[in-house]
Amino acid sequence: GVEVGPQPQGVVRADILDKMRKIVKHGLDFVQLFNEGKEFPPCTIEVFKIMEKVDYPRNKNDEIIAIIHPKLQDQDWQPLNNGDPLFLTLDGEVIAYKGDSTIYPTFINEAAYYEKKQAFVKTEKMKLTAKPIRSSV
Repeated sequence: GVEVGPQPQGVVRADILDKMRKIVKHGLDFVQLFNEGKEFPPCTIEVFKIMEKVDYPRNKNDEIIAIIHPKLQDQDWQPLNNGDPLFLTLDGEVIAYKGDSTIYPTFINEAAYYEKKQAFVKTEKMKLTAKPIRSSV
């Protein structure tokens, strides 16, 4: 499966549809070349490993008491460092990120995740190295 976004539920965006078509085409091109016996050299890519899901700050009644800080909104996959603004309470207090390493938040303030108690997902950036591959056919 391929999920390309972000886009709100029930909305079709031409730019996102175009990106999805390109991704699917590249995937099909890879399969065709692999099946024809092309060797793919080793490569290294950056990936983001999910560490944990982070909920919104809540009160004792389980009600959300802060929103995503405006400086974090729309910053998926961007570095978040210790002390950077994370949430903004309804009283205007800034809640900063407290961590001993840089993280890369994603799925920030996604409407589909409110009911799952998820404000964003913490990820860490890693590099993976793939060995060369070739079809055995």
